[in-house]
Amino acid sequence: MIAHLSGTLFFTNDHFVVIDVNGVGYKVRTSLNTLHTLEKEVSKKISLWIHTVVREDVFDLYGFLHKEELDFFELLISVSGIGPKSGLGILNIASVASLKEAISNGNAVALTKVSGIGAKNAQKIILELRDKLGGAGSEIYGGKLDEEHDAIEGLVALGFSERDAREALKNVSPEIKGPSARIKHALKHLGR
Repeated sequence: MIAHLSGTLFFTNDHFVVIDVNGVGYKVRTSLNTLHTLEKEVSKKISLWIHTVVREDVFDLYGFLHKEELDFFELLISVSGIGPKSGLGILNIASVASLKEAISNGNAVALTKVSGIGAKNAQKIILELRDKLGGAGSEIYGGKLDEEHDAIEGLVALGFSERDAREALKNVSPEIKGPSARIKHALKHLGR
């Protein structure tokens, strides 16, 4: 199995990147966080942690900049009924720390914001992963995932893309609390 790739970033789009490794282009599906970071790295050397999916009719690679993100992705897809595409969808709604907090706190509503993840699957994720995560989210401020989601929705309502909203909010200090305050600071990063 392929566990890691290093090479030249050849191409990016909204769902995957192509990495040239000694003349062979590997198509690697990635999270929005990884995609956004790599957009500016075309023609540069990059390295990704890889999860390989091999089935009768599929050979897919899923890549992540950070081992923590790969480990969490693999935890998610270990849950019955959660495949790699759903796992990426979950990683696209918030940071790994915020998702761990939501699972540790039993916040199924936050997980149902992913297309294809219903209440039943969200509860299954919580039941199967809560013990594995232990108190992983305890050091994160309560309600951070809901607060972040509300801030994203506010920025989208102001006309920004969800991707731009997420990226701008990453630049806002975690010490700034409340959706309104986070939106105000994100707007500074968005040039308004």
